[in-house]
Amino acid sequence: MGKIAFIYPGQGAQVCGMGQDFYEGTQSGKQVFDLASELLGFSVPELCFVKNDRLDITEYTQAAMVTTSIAMTKVLTEKGVKPDVAAGLSLGEYCALYAAGAISESDAIATVRQRGILMQKEVPVGQGAMAAVLALDASSIEQVIAPMDTVQIANYNCPGQIVISGEAGAVKEACEKLAEAGAKRTVMLNVSGPFHSQMLTGAGEKLAKVLENVEVHTPVIPYVANVTAEYVTDAKEIKPLLKTQVSSSVKWQQSVEAMIEDGVDTFIEIGPGKTLAGFMRKINRTVKVYNIEKLEDVDKVAKALSNG
Repeated sequence: MGKIAFIYPGQGAQVCGMGQDFYEGTQSGKQVFDLASELLGFSVPELCFVKNDRLDITEYTQAAMVTTSIAMTKVLTEKGVKPDVAAGLSLGEYCALYAAGAISESDAIATVRQRGILMQKEVPVGQGAMAAVLALDASSIEQVIAPMDTVQIANYNCPGQIVISGEAGAVKEACEKLAEAGAKRTVMLNVSGPFHSQMLTGAGEKLAKVLENVEVHTPVIPYVANVTAEYVTDAKEIKPLLKTQVSSSVKWQQSVEAMIEDGVDTFIEIGPGKTLAGFMRKINRTVKVYNIEKLEDVDKVAKALSNG
């Protein structure tokens, strides 16, 4: 068997009820949610398990997602499933850092809470936008948007799905031009800001101040950075990468390809939904992908890997 990667979804995968069975059914899961509530000053179980409007607001979403994914990771690793490398899409990079032993669960949760607030505040609602571009290759998209100063690629998700981000009017104009250039479809995304665009540069600067108080350790296993799609093993590289990540393209497809090239043949997506598994089918169909979404998935995955 080859190497195992833990991979983590980003914002947009959140769903009411996520992690509830981990909270109610495991001591470790409960401890993570309780720690998050203590750190943040509000009930994270209530945020995640009771229907409410806050779960989809960036400043709450990010902390909720990271708390949930870390709780799931703890329970999975207690079953003896350990990764050789970790990666996360955008927000998920903080979970990857936790899985790699580079930051504590407390710092991961507290930092993303601040990150969410900073990203939410940086650009007034309505001024920025994001759109998914379907069935058009990356180089064609890059060519179309190159003359546009206020639009850039936010996410290289997988072949046939790329997300653009920037000033709202410019993103709409870019969508029209991309349709003319052969995009099968462009879809405006229901997000509260132009994430991973230069409009968020200020949020990255402010995040750097927050990160000054975060203790970063040398990763026990490597993680793959969104900004570079390269393995990171040096603690000194981590904070500058996290600062830049807020306003830079997320190279997810390239990150996955780097892990496969390194011998990863088993990916475990940890968190709500199956977004990354969907991307994986378009990136490389030969690798195995498991999902940890429910408590029952933990035993299934542990058993499958021990038989594998």
